[in-house]
Amino acid sequence: MTATLQSISQQIKSDQLDEAKAALATSQENDENRAGLRFLKGYLLEAGGDRLAAVDCYLEALDLDPHHQDAAFRLANISDQYGDDNAAFSYYQECITGEKVSIQVLLNIALLFEERGRLAEAEQCLRTVLEADPNNWRARHFLKSVESSYSMVFDERRAMEREKRFATLEQPISDFELSVRSRNCLRQMGVHTLNDLLKTTEAELLAYKNFGETSLTEIKNLLDNQHLRIGQAIQSEQPAAASAALPEQPPVLSAAENYHRPVSDMELSVRSRKCLQWMGIATMGELAEKTEKELISIQNFGQTSLNEIKNQLERFGLSFRAS
Repeated sequence: MTATLQSISQQIKSDQLDEAKAALATSQENDENRAGLRFLKGYLLEAGGDRLAAVDCYLEALDLDPHHQDAAFRLANISDQYGDDNAAFSYYQECITGEKVSIQVLLNIALLFEERGRLAEAEQCLRTVLEADPNNWRARHFLKSVESSYSMVFDERRAMEREKRFATLEQPISDFELSVRSRNCLRQMGVHTLNDLLKTTEAELLAYKNFGETSLTEIKNLLDNQHLRIGQAIQSEQPAAASAALPEQPPVLSAAENYHRPVSDMELSVRSRKCLQWMGIATMGELAEKTEKELISIQNFGQTSLNEIKNQLERFGLSFRAS
């Protein structure tokens, strides 16, 4: 960016919009600065509150220069605020294709990488930030969260494996190859699924009429192929019964008591949770002291996150401070 364009950009950042507008009007357009002038026109429009017109200018800048990082960044930011995560992610990816990438871009796309479960890429972005700025507290804080997410992903995978195993246990016996005698005996005993077999002992099976060692061996082999065994569910029933005696729901707290509860008790998306962490908001009361306007003005905090947090606050009997 030329010295003239940098000067206009600084005027816009300093809220000297009239001066920037006058400077743009007198700027001579040429092949070298055409994309930059389109970007600054959009930047001026956005600063004045006309985001839609700004988007058109940013897109024109990208048409003229597909690697215009500033235009891609502003488009990503606006898409982010409007809740269009896919568009924001696409534009942020365009931002990191250049030789020099800003710290803010790396932080923003790291958040989107984490939301998509691409933790290694999020970690790489954050470590790049810390190489350039070792004292960047946001990057350090976010990196710890990403590292802890690795264990969360592991836990989610284990949960999926448990669900898959549960589905296997609910398979009917008729899905497996068994002799007519074994199948008929199990049906007459009320054993219809693999799970039913896990709740039955060898002694119960052998005690049934016409059920002999041959049928028992056949069923053992069937279960062994599924890494299961006869009767293994019986021992797990007692702990399950004990846990069932615990209260299902925690006691309901008043709005005043919820005021001091941590925001981690709220069911929030990764993005909303990260935004609150970056803002240093630890309790619901601190969040309720904010206005909607204060939150929506935060980088990466869009309407989707605002609506989500507002609904969560209402669940706990709280609301944002009136502006």
